[in-house]
Amino acid sequence: MKTTILHLAVPLLAAMGWLSAAPRIKTILFFGDSLTAGYGVGIDQAFPAIIGHRIDSLHLPYRTINAGISGETTADGKSRIGWTLRQPVDIFILELGANDGLRGIPVATTTANLQAIIDSVKGKYPAAKIVLVGMQALPSMGSTYATAFRSIYPQLAAKNKLALIPFLLQGVGGIPQLNQPDGIHPTEQGHRMVADNVWQILRPLLK
Repeated sequence: MKTTILHLAVPLLAAMGWLSAAPRIKTILFFGDSLTAGYGVGIDQAFPAIIGHRIDSLHLPYRTINAGISGETTADGKSRIGWTLRQPVDIFILELGANDGLRGIPVATTTANLQAIIDSVKGKYPAAKIVLVGMQALPSMGSTYATAFRSIYPQLAAKNKLALIPFLLQGVGGIPQLNQPDGIHPTEQGHRMVADNVWQILRPLLK
């Protein structure tokens, strides 16, 4: 008899607000290329995993998903975004464009592809927070192209009212000891610094 009463009382008390339900675990999805995927260091050492460990240590109600694919361009991301959004997303971190810059893809094309991805996320999950990760083209692509490419991200962030990480590789890019022999992909130490760059913008959103 006592057990029956307890089973009936618990949902009643919860409905009345006397018992607090466990918070829903929200999803942070990292959508990007080899920088997100952790090329050369492994997914467990990539910056999304580092951020995931930090979130766990703070006991925040979030889980992280690494949806990075090495070699991906913004066009590739546009092609697979629909499939990726089959799972619920609360915070979407968009890190694409580096491979566009390496290939000299027209700035207008990269901009349009990123906008299409942003539109897809907003259309499927209007309440989701989107963080746009800024990238830069190599100086070897020419100053005109590099300048135009760099402006893609602040312009899109302003247009769509997104949180912006000005440059993912700030403090890491161009520093030999923080990058692998290819000079492009961060080492484990580099990824820890990249995680700090992302965390500065992401942390205020985890409220």
